[in-house]
Amino acid sequence: MGTRRKRERQQDLWIATSDVVQTPGNAFYDRLNQILDEHKFDAKVERLCQKYYKKSPYGRPSMAPGVYFRCLLIGYFEGLDSERGIAWRTADSLSLRKFLNYALDEATPDHSTISRTRRLFWLETHKAVFRWVLKILAEEGLISGRTVSIDATTLEANAAMKSIVRRDNGQSYNEYLTELGQAAGMENPTREQLARLDRKRKKKGSNREWKSPSDPDARITKMKDGRTHMAHKAEHAVDLSSGALLAVTLQPANDGDTTTIHKTLKEAQSASRQINERGVEEVVADKGYHSGAVLKQLHGEDVRSYIPEPERGQRSWDGEGKAVEQKRVYDNRRRVRGARSKRLQKLRSELTERSFAHLYENGGMRRIHLRGRQNILKRLLVHGAGFNLSLILRKTLGVGKPRQLQGLCSTLLVLFWRLFWRPQAIPDVLSRLNHVLRGKLVSVTTSFATNPFCAADLKTATSATGC
Repeated sequence: MGTRRKRERQQDLWIATSDVVQTPGNAFYDRLNQILDEHKFDAKVERLCQKYYKKSPYGRPSMAPGVYFRCLLIGYFEGLDSERGIAWRTADSLSLRKFLNYALDEATPDHSTISRTRRLFWLETHKAVFRWVLKILAEEGLISGRTVSIDATTLEANAAMKSIVRRDNGQSYNEYLTELGQAAGMENPTREQLARLDRKRKKKGSNREWKSPSDPDARITKMKDGRTHMAHKAEHAVDLSSGALLAVTLQPANDGDTTTIHKTLKEAQSASRQINERGVEEVVADKGYHSGAVLKQLHGEDVRSYIPEPERGQRSWDGEGKAVEQKRVYDNRRRVRGARSKRLQKLRSELTERSFAHLYENGGMRRIHLRGRQNILKRLLVHGAGFNLSLILRKTLGVGKPRQLQGLCSTLLVLFWRLFWRPQAIPDVLSRLNHVLRGKLVSVTTSFATNPFCAADLKTATSATGC
């Protein structure tokens, strides 16, 4: 039996590189690097970022632009929520070192270098990388950009409700409550008395009166689970022909859907017209986006709308300009009742929610660790680029994330084990195999043969979000 004591030995002062144990290649990241190299990703981003670098022998060594964007892509594919986590993961993993082209005797970038590089690069540079990936999707025939779904979700900001201050004089919330308690006759109000007083007040969290000193862009918002937090609003424009992200915007969380749709649609139109001349022709959204003004503007841009109408009761169309708005509302109502609208709404529910799941739930961005709308949007754009790259990887490799590759290998092992030990279950095994692989047996089998994750836990299953 081997013991720890037998393994103890003095470390060698020198070791030849030929004696270093080579790890098996990672099929996912090797294929991702191959796609980036085929389209000359590093040369592209180096031209974009050349203006940010100054030739000087002094100061901290800079990080190459290709390494920076690959680090953020690792954050998406590995589900890492912070730049500290990205730095630790790249330093710990030999396959990620190879993905970043770092040797064993080189130190990988730490979190402060990644953070400083993010602050150095402009937002427009990150948008250019996002659109470059869209161009690759267009070349692969994976995107059309004519029918677009728009939806939004809230992201919890890196700011606490306890630290909010008044916009007019900078007074903290606790000091404000103490003044109210003293005005109500309490000489030295306790915390319990202040909490009881605060519960009786109405409309106490107005964004016009309060802000966060650490993140002024964050807004007081009621989250989907009922909690009240400082938050941001992320809005997606998704191509319904492929599920690709056409646009990602970050807007104030207290703005309504009918206000934010215009900016997101403008970004989607700009990206779509680079793919096809006509741009976006149809917009699908939920009933939160329905309003007469929105429908009039969409019609003015030659865009057909499929937006369900909420229950508002009987409406009056008297007044100046109401006749045109009435016509647009009735036209949209007629389209919504058709069979095509039902198919599009089903696609919207599936593909738009899938993008939210990948970027925020599995991608680790539901709880933000950055501050400032521009800083957050920079990382969201690179996450969106990673989401779009996963469509190409799914087409060529059969999977869109390294975790799903691991899950497929584990599922294959279970199926082959059942096939070997229970011959009577062959029809059931074959049907399950066909369901899991979804017609991609050749590509997944190739990945299975070269993948280092095949000895993973057999309980790991494929992702339900379609990655």
